[in-house]
Amino acid sequence: MGGIPHDHYEPKAAWEKGLAKRLPIVGLMYDTLMIPTPKNLNWMWIWGIVLTFCLALQIITGIVLVMHYTPHVDHAFSSVEHIMRNVNGGAMLRYLHMNGASLFFVAVYAHIFRGLYYGSYKAPREITWVIGMLIYVLMMGTAFMGYVLPWGQMSFWGATVITGLFGAIPFIGEALQTWLLGGPAVDNATLTRFFSLHYLLPFVIAGLVILHIWAFHTTGNNNPTGVEVRRGSKEEAAKDTLPFWPYFVIKDLFALAVILVVFFAVVGYMPNYLGHPDNYIEANALATPAHIVPEWYFLPFYAILRAFTDEVWVVQLAGFLTGGIVDAKFFGVVAMFGAIVAMALAPWLDTSSVRSARYRPMLKWWFWLLVVDFFVLMWVGARPAEEPYNTISLIASAYWFAYFLVILPLLGVIEKPDAQPATIEEDFAAHYGGGDAGAAPSTQPAE
Repeated sequence: MGGIPHDHYEPKAAWEKGLAKRLPIVGLMYDTLMIPTPKNLNWMWIWGIVLTFCLALQIITGIVLVMHYTPHVDHAFSSVEHIMRNVNGGAMLRYLHMNGASLFFVAVYAHIFRGLYYGSYKAPREITWVIGMLIYVLMMGTAFMGYVLPWGQMSFWGATVITGLFGAIPFIGEALQTWLLGGPAVDNATLTRFFSLHYLLPFVIAGLVILHIWAFHTTGNNNPTGVEVRRGSKEEAAKDTLPFWPYFVIKDLFALAVILVVFFAVVGYMPNYLGHPDNYIEANALATPAHIVPEWYFLPFYAILRAFTDEVWVVQLAGFLTGGIVDAKFFGVVAMFGAIVAMALAPWLDTSSVRSARYRPMLKWWFWLLVVDFFVLMWVGARPAEEPYNTISLIASAYWFAYFLVILPLLGVIEKPDAQPATIEEDFAAHYGGGDAGAAPSTQPAE
């Protein structure tokens, strides 16, 4: 399974041995459940099971909703109303699916920022991180296409604005936009294409999730210290780890139960709280909403997209150097996708030999400023495109890129890390007591 020494599945009964020779599914499940897991994982490591639950919820509810949905511009809106009013349990299914997307993104953002804080992207887990970023991008695409399906006002005009961004790409933009829409404008061809992709992509995401889990089961889990599990022998590894079952499974299930209490309270008592009122009006190509905004989980990157206007000097410089090929619209598109690419490149941009921000006093401040910056971008993304929001979004966007492209590389050179524990066992003993390492952490300086 992975590189950490541990007991593997040994079939005993004749049928187990026969199955193991032909299809080692039981052994795979055993090794997955019993994989040695760092014993000092904190509560920020519970988001994986929440994300798994969300993916399963979205696929199951989505399959049922598809049975009653009509992907045609003349019937889409009324078919959603039919689901809400006439299908048994239809309203609950739709609200579970709709709010499940929000829970999905709450969990994925917590998962990503936890990885950034504890250095889960650093070697040997770079591929795991990149796969996670691919899952995130596919999640955004799937959610955007799903937002179009109800064919409300915000669905229609959101699709018009976002697909219009592809038209900003020099030379090929117009052809690419037409290919994406299936015609010159958002219409029935667009709806059917988005419907088919919205149905297909969750299964692609599920495949990547399996790859993601396989990747970190191969390299082992990161932990709050960033110190690796000892791999010299099974006995040494056992001092740093506990089996995933039952210890972490029970912990994860408890956390999931608490989160689901909140989730079902939202679904039951305020299911439309995160929805936009205009999307409860059927799409009308002749009536533009006063203020077009995407769903809340797109807002930070929507703010980055809008931040770079013709008045921004870097846009003017890019336009001058390219002879006017790069305009504000295209620059904003590049910045929006570049913000995600910068996150994906964190394993190579972070030059520090220390993983966890727990032992990096300077990085802590910059990281928490990044978290605040993310919420500021989310806030200004929902505001009108006017002052002072334009200036705030530009400053916040500049910090986002500065964190990944400037601060992370520089801190690895100038920062003096705090002392790290020599082993996971030592850190666990210092926080929870017990073990052979004693209660005092190592006083050796971090390398």
